[in-house]
Amino acid sequence: MRIGELASRCGVSVRALRYYEEQGLLTSLRSPAGQRVYPEPAADRVRLIRLLYSAGLSSRTILELLPCVEDRVTTPESLALLGAERERIHAQIAELTAVRDRLDEVIAMSLDPAYGCEYRPAQTSVLSR
Repeated sequence: MRIGELASRCGVSVRALRYYEEQGLLTSLRSPAGQRVYPEPAADRVRLIRLLYSAGLSSRTILELLPCVEDRVTTPESLALLGAERERIHAQIAELTAVRDRLDEVIAMSLDPAYGCEYRPAQTSVLSR
């Protein structure tokens, strides 16, 4: 499939696919006209790359982990890297949970008259009239 079709199928930009290639995360063949052509499994790979990026992994880390995930090859180094990334994500989740809980407290206090918060409805802007 061509780059535009892959981008559309995976919900990414053509620019993102080119970046993935620059980083060594994705490979393509070239047509006689020089256009990029991707095999069918490229869509699954792009989805995996997006998932790992959304989890906060760097392109370098993703590059190191792709053989472990796709080829089912595990090494002590890949296990250590996977463990470290899992711990990083776990810590991030804990931090976000604490922030959410604090926001819940602030919202509850702002709605409780005992705290003296005054509710003021949004004012209509001169521009929106």
